[in-house]
Amino acid sequence: MSARKSSARPLTQRSAAAAKPKPSTRIVLRTRFAQLKGTALKSHAAAVYDELARLYPTAHCELNHRNAYELTVATILSAQCTDKRVNMVTPALFEAYPTSAALAVASLDAVEELVRTTGFFRAKAKSLVGMAQTVMAKHGGEIPASMEDLVVLPGVGRKTANVVLGNAFGINDGVVVDTHVGRLSNRLGFTKATDAVRIERALIPLFARDSWTQLSHLLIWHGRQVCDARSPRCGVCTLRPRCPSAPIHQ
Repeated sequence: MSARKSSARPLTQRSAAAAKPKPSTRIVLRTRFAQLKGTALKSHAAAVYDELARLYPTAHCELNHRNAYELTVATILSAQCTDKRVNMVTPALFEAYPTSAALAVASLDAVEELVRTTGFFRAKAKSLVGMAQTVMAKHGGEIPASMEDLVVLPGVGRKTANVVLGNAFGINDGVVVDTHVGRLSNRLGFTKATDAVRIERALIPLFARDSWTQLSHLLIWHGRQVCDARSPRCGVCTLRPRCPSAPIHQ
């Protein structure tokens, strides 16, 4: 039996050049390095905060509001919705229902129509009217200024309560953890946790209590402007030298 001839074609000069491995720049993520702990982590967190404060000296809550009632309503509407969209909806809503007393007696159909474009509008309308009714029944029409009283209101969880306490009452009871805060807390090496409650617990000991509200604003602003979820702009980020997730070219 004769040997079978190989069907492989001889390499031409061009194909040989193409087959030769090309030198490439290897990207190494710093997250492979050891996680900072203790005083080193606190020092890292302080340096990040100072840089963010320098970058965004006017960072603030971007939900338009004039009082605790309006902020509570706007924050409930902000679930799965942009602040920009909420701010487009709330002027008409507040004109129709300027107080908890007015919202408490509103028809669900009317409220649904006003908040329709924020998404999940039926659930949100039900929460808004329920929140107002509870505030009227238990707090004399005034939004309560404690975590315990806020988190039992319809539509209000810990994140919403932190927003209201920090921005309407100036009370730093915790840290608002939204998608931006959670993402940046991981990328900046503050915590590996992905659950909002655990992320908040990790952030609290790293920062001074009087900075908790502002910390959220700074992380949110940086998340929106630079540290995007899909395409972070590491090349222009001034936090890159100390960011444990920034790519290193070797």
